[in-house]
Amino acid sequence: MNLFKPIWIVLGVIVLILIISGSTVIGSYNALITENEAIDGKWSQVENNLQRRADLIPNLVETVKGFAAQEKEIFESIAEARSKLIGAKGVNETANANNELSNALSRLLAISEAYPTLKSDANFRQLQDELAGTENKIARARQEYNDAVQVYNTRVKRFPTNIIAGIFRFESREYFEAEEGSKAVPKVQF
Repeated sequence: MNLFKPIWIVLGVIVLILIISGSTVIGSYNALITENEAIDGKWSQVENNLQRRADLIPNLVETVKGFAAQEKEIFESIAEARSKLIGAKGVNETANANNELSNALSRLLAISEAYPTLKSDANFRQLQDELAGTENKIARARQEYNDAVQVYNTRVKRFPTNIIAGIFRFESREYFEAEEGSKAVPKVQF
């Protein structure tokens, strides 16, 4: 009878260790799934706002064309940059296309300085305000996305979750970063 008592204690400890280990694995896995899905949700908000901006651009271009038809090169660069943004796949490609479109838009908005009647046009001002609001939404959505990526990437790299992440092939996610040179604010006067 005394021989069975230590065996039951050892088996109890082993079962307890297995339960704790299993709970840790399951909890870490579920946290990784939750954070990964949060990143995907935040990314969809970035894409929604980028699409909203892309949808505003044709109206803005048409308004400017009415006043500055000779600025054909800028209109073409905007159309090309907009197409790249709409067709972009992945975070880096989207970030690069976004930066290219932002640069082209800056040039378009700078045209208004040469055309005083354009600056006073109600349609142009309304589109400009909508664009500014959308730019703010894009910045907020990018920040929320990057915050979610930071939380997730930290979890993927921390012990012991890094072991579980490796087993289940959870990898670090990309940040939506500004392209070199795009950090300088363009000089546009209205």
